[in-house]
Amino acid sequence: MGDGGQPDWSHLEGTTVSTVDVKSDVGKGEGRELETGANGGGDDSKTNGVVVTHEEHLPQGIHETEEELKHGWFVGSIDQGTTSSRFLIFNGEGDPVASHQIEFENLYPKSGWHEHEPLELLASVEECIEGAMRKFTEMGYSRCNIKSIGITNQRETTVVWDSTTGEPLYNAIVWPDTRTKTLVRDLKARDGADTLTELCGLPLSTYPSSVKLRWLIDNVDAVAQAYEEGRLAFGTVDSWLIYKLNGGAQAEKPIHVTDSTNASRTMFMNLRTLQYDDKLLSFFGIDRTKIQLPRIVPSSDPECFGKIARGALAGIRIAGCLGDQSSALVGQCGFSPGQAKNTYGTGCFLLYNVGNEPVISKYGLLATVAYDFGKGRKPAYALEGSIAVAGAGVKFLMNNLGFVDQSAQITELAESVSDNGGVVFVTAFSGLFAPYWIDDAKGTLFGITQHTSKGHIARATLEATCYQTKAILDAMEKDSNHKLESLAVDGGLSNSDLCMQTQADVSGIPVDRPVMRETTALGAAIAAGLATGVWKELDDLRTVNRAGRRIFHPQMPKEQADKLFNKWNQAVEMSRGWVRDVDHLEE
Repeated sequence: MGDGGQPDWSHLEGTTVSTVDVKSDVGKGEGRELETGANGGGDDSKTNGVVVTHEEHLPQGIHETEEELKHGWFVGSIDQGTTSSRFLIFNGEGDPVASHQIEFENLYPKSGWHEHEPLELLASVEECIEGAMRKFTEMGYSRCNIKSIGITNQRETTVVWDSTTGEPLYNAIVWPDTRTKTLVRDLKARDGADTLTELCGLPLSTYPSSVKLRWLIDNVDAVAQAYEEGRLAFGTVDSWLIYKLNGGAQAEKPIHVTDSTNASRTMFMNLRTLQYDDKLLSFFGIDRTKIQLPRIVPSSDPECFGKIARGALAGIRIAGCLGDQSSALVGQCGFSPGQAKNTYGTGCFLLYNVGNEPVISKYGLLATVAYDFGKGRKPAYALEGSIAVAGAGVKFLMNNLGFVDQSAQITELAESVSDNGGVVFVTAFSGLFAPYWIDDAKGTLFGITQHTSKGHIARATLEATCYQTKAILDAMEKDSNHKLESLAVDGGLSNSDLCMQTQADVSGIPVDRPVMRETTALGAAIAAGLATGVWKELDDLRTVNRAGRRIFHPQMPKEQADKLFNKWNQAVEMSRGWVRDVDHLEE
């Protein structure tokens, strides 16, 4: 849910490998000879076009400073999202130097159902590692330069497998899937339902892993049998990948773990103890003696996540793990209470750092773990607002309606008109998430006339994400009693200047966009690097990804912005109840 996966639009068409210039010759092997300057002036080497004369600042016989040695290390990052998988390699300054990305098939077997094939997810990750490493070695580096790797992943998506064979028992149920809506309504009527949020930070909805697992046990014979026989292993995508990358059932000691940011999205973990809570498990009818739950560990650890078992990175440690939206907050270096980020990916996710104690929202937001770096550090918590459809709305216009050939063209289409022409698009393909939590809405277009064009609908699609973000920001202001001064952004949809300017206009605060927008992958790399000495403390990261950021300032008069937002809220109210009206037809 990180979004999530949030593909970079420049990569959406097919498989790509991208590179960024890095310091030439740094870290290509021990005992390397430094280049001789053209003027014969001794041991000079070029670093990003700057000639550094080592004789001038190093003692005799020493060829590299500690800082240069640090920059000789690289950290890999697996970014497993909703629509694609990627592997990126970052240098010690947090810059990506090589990457590989591939898309995989999303399955929609019934209305409201959304699945992935678990082995295809694994294969896509392994292929991305191989592709990025080929480019990395072509640059003169080797696997020995990779200090460790981190993993970031779509959250809530639920995988179940046979612990004896290591093989999946059913397709992964993806986070926006709504097949559990009837189950959720039944659960809400149970005694104790109103006490769950205080324990785990999440409200009952189709969103978390708990209801997906309950559905699988109740409706899939192979899963039910494995559960009764004690062979059922459960995990979110991070657990599945870590398990299989370590060798799965064939490993000498299978690794079945998750980190607290991912575990906080299951509704099984107590938000304060960061361990499974028997009251929560009991509410969902989960017997701990019949199921293998992943062990909950910190997000950054040099040992808990094991090592890659095969391929180009065999033997390299997995040392970091973060759910995608927490990873994006870390990648934006949002380490201080009051900092917030919004990731515009398949969905849209806004996290607000609230410090070392969880804040349970009174206004429809989620309480979650922001990150937990271990080593005696206290975990950080966040308030989160989740929007089910952001970039997915653009993909809908492209794939389902044929509005454009590539996602990046949607902004040009939207700019073909000066405004939305009175069109409002409530993109409730899976209901509406925070702060509304309306599960009986469907996607609805309002205000269509004979004047309406593709451009109006394209603009309304971008605006839908901005309006929902504004609603979340308002709720966060109420919960925290503090108005945000700015909003850091990333993700594929943040590439649209029109969308970011619209966000600033309707929200009334500046929008801060970095030049390097691979913040989700960077966050996982930071977690791994902190565990393995690439960075020692958070202060070492103060300059990471800070240069060249663009600020979008509000330009629309507040009165006009409020009028547009009120029209959006009217449309939201009118979208309610659609599912109830057609349930009998779907059955």
